[in-house]
Amino acid sequence: MPASSRSATTALLPVTIQPGNIRYAPGVRAGRWVFATGHKGTADFAGGMAPEVLEASAPRHGLPKHRKEAERIFSNFAKILKAGGSNRESVVRVDQYYTHGQVVPAYHEVRREFFRGHVPPSTSNLHQKFLLSGQDMEVQLIAAVPGKSFTPLRHRPKNLPVHVSSSYSPVLACGDFVFVAGQTAEALKAEEGPIDPSARLPAGHLWKGTPIKLETEFVITKKLEPALAAVGNTLEEVVKAQVYLRDIEDTPKFNEVWAKHFPEAPPATTIITTATPGFVCEASRIEINTISVRRGGRTKKQVIDAGAPTAYAGHVQAVRAGDLLFLAGLMAVDKSGALAAEARTDPRQPYFGSAVQLQMNLMLARAQRICRKAGTSLANVVRAQQFHTNLSDFNAAWQIWDQHLPGQYLPFSAIEVPALGVPGAVVMLDLWVYVP
Repeated sequence: MPASSRSATTALLPVTIQPGNIRYAPGVRAGRWVFATGHKGTADFAGGMAPEVLEASAPRHGLPKHRKEAERIFSNFAKILKAGGSNRESVVRVDQYYTHGQVVPAYHEVRREFFRGHVPPSTSNLHQKFLLSGQDMEVQLIAAVPGKSFTPLRHRPKNLPVHVSSSYSPVLACGDFVFVAGQTAEALKAEEGPIDPSARLPAGHLWKGTPIKLETEFVITKKLEPALAAVGNTLEEVVKAQVYLRDIEDTPKFNEVWAKHFPEAPPATTIITTATPGFVCEASRIEINTISVRRGGRTKKQVIDAGAPTAYAGHVQAVRAGDLLFLAGLMAVDKSGALAAEARTDPRQPYFGSAVQLQMNLMLARAQRICRKAGTSLANVVRAQQFHTNLSDFNAAWQIWDQHLPGQYLPFSAIEVPALGVPGAVVMLDLWVYVP
């Protein structure tokens, strides 16, 4: 069923991608926020990778390919920020995915130049496939529209080391919001690495701990808690978390530790599988980034319960924080956490239905229910990340978006991941929505 509410957001520099009439919003202005999602090395936000990035006939003639790819992405970001009434100094978070580690150095060079040394909180990890041929990076950012009491303030706590090549701020506060960069169990002291001694099994011992539990505990207590403390916050104020796991089989043990630290109101949590290796530190198994509300601020954390089943026991469906609604990772599950019957194809006639379309339809219907419970509409989506087990499903998934939000330009990013946490699931959604 189509969403009935009109959008309270503005698509920035929207394009229609052919073939397929795919309506893409490379930017969205939503009140005091600008979102830029799913950015690639394109010339005009459409039409594949920019020819000057690939230079297929002379690929080694000019600058390195990854430098050109990053330059094109940040050039496009500048256009979005200008169109949305923001600027590079007001970016509060940047997230980037790469196909392999050697993409990163050139990207970092361009990023440092763009932000002039003031890089906002950052999350980077490796993934196996993107939508465009020749694409090696996918980037998204969030920016504030500058205003009174809504100016980013960066923090670099001494107990949270950042490699000089990255130069990002681990913590940034803007108004009542606190953004913490992706944190791994990389050693606090480089000479003790790669994984911090307290987050790894003792040498030669097989059962002196569980690797994912050790790393998760370390990330929470030695990275996230100190980062939040730098601005007077605690875990209690976290409203959104993206958790990147190298091994999907680590999920239950991660959730066990996560629940211990959030006994009452956990954040809206999305668990995403990376490639292997997946992080700056090859041995790492996990990376976590967070968004919080300020402790004692006017913006409060409100857990939303619309009766929608969650993929993992103990997870909340969504959290509202003032004018933003964060949904937990959506999969088409029933109350037991298994793939819902209405989202399954018939094994007796498997070609009479599309798994991705059945799953998308159920997820978007539930997302609309959650949005309405929070006082908004799915039409106000500002960031829609899709994690597919096979990117060839993307076009079929788009058709379901078009049924629910006909005619709307969407701020989507789609990547291929090795696995999802629910057997039979072929797509997961991570949705952020504006609440006018």
